[in-house]
Amino acid sequence: MKALRLRPGKERSLLRRHPWIFESAIAKGGGDAGETVRVESHEGKFLAWAAFSPVSKIRARAWSFDEAQRIDAAFFSGRVARAVNARGLFDLQSDGVRLIHGEADGLPGLIVDRYGDTLVAQFLSAGVERWKAVLADALLAATGLATLYERSDASGAEREGLKPTTGWLRGEGPTELTIREHDWQLSLDIATGHKTGFYLDQRDSRQRFAQIAAHRKFRRVLNCFCYTGGFTVAALAGLRAAGALAGAELTSVDSSLPALKRAEAHVALNGFAGASNQYLDADVNASLRRFIAEGKTFDAIVLDPPKFAPTVAHAERAARAYKDINRLALQLLVPGGVLLTFSCSGGIGADLFHKIVASAGLDAGVDGYISERLGAAPDHPMTIEFPEGEYLKGLVVVRRP
Repeated sequence: MKALRLRPGKERSLLRRHPWIFESAIAKGGGDAGETVRVESHEGKFLAWAAFSPVSKIRARAWSFDEAQRIDAAFFSGRVARAVNARGLFDLQSDGVRLIHGEADGLPGLIVDRYGDTLVAQFLSAGVERWKAVLADALLAATGLATLYERSDASGAEREGLKPTTGWLRGEGPTELTIREHDWQLSLDIATGHKTGFYLDQRDSRQRFAQIAAHRKFRRVLNCFCYTGGFTVAALAGLRAAGALAGAELTSVDSSLPALKRAEAHVALNGFAGASNQYLDADVNASLRRFIAEGKTFDAIVLDPPKFAPTVAHAERAARAYKDINRLALQLLVPGGVLLTFSCSGGIGADLFHKIVASAGLDAGVDGYISERLGAAPDHPMTIEFPEGEYLKGLVVVRRP
């Protein structure tokens, strides 16, 4: 068994069961891509079994901290079964579910979502790539399903030195699917949609927005970076439940025309009649500035932008981008209006995001109440040992009247 010997003092994170071993922490040793290696302290004490990655700055990812553990097919079958069974602990209100969430489920680099009877997986580390066939079989065995589509085309795969790979890994079937979420339906294409096809992590935030819309009976709603209109559908569902759909005006903005077409289809799919829906294929920043120039205002605004800071190294530039869009949005809110603002950037922590929004409010001359903090749905867990799992941060800001 090949081994990694760490530099003095670099064992502390592994003793806290943190799964990442950075290149700078390693004194000597290595292995082939995805090979299981023994990780030792500078004094030679066992710390973990890990998958080696010769390209990534995260040079190894821990499988287990138990020296007696064998890293074999049975190990992966057990990890997959445990993760799948754990989803039964949560009331998810959807047949679109995140089954495997990487490090949080002890399988670093593996993402698996279930859309009805179809599984979609991303193999984004050298370790899970090496064990791909075993993991695919384990996923089918644990779920009782027959089809598994691969979407290993995210940027994380390239950082691991892996070639982007997509296509059917087990079985085959349609890539255009429809899932149930709460009381509405949403469609997706697992071959072309973002991530594995859809943003399941925002499921509970969409439901919360529906509840707020029902309570407040918004007349004018703006959904920025709307993608396929999940928050638009949520707002409409809330307004319909409150009997306030007639006369409401909803504007959805995204720079992807195909996404906007699907957003429009979602509104029709769920039978929302009576509201006025506008879809703008445009840059969000430019649209916000134009709305201000035109004197428009909104009762509710959603800001759910793409990942501005994939790592901490991008945080400073991303902070400026987040501040700009939040400043503009706060200016467009009526007094008492509601802003749902999000960051899915791992390089932007919750405290920093709060400070960015506060700075945006200061520049906009707007004060507000932070009435709620939002995060990823519980099938996208953050564990005690891996705080980096808290990638999605959201704030509900009510502009002070």
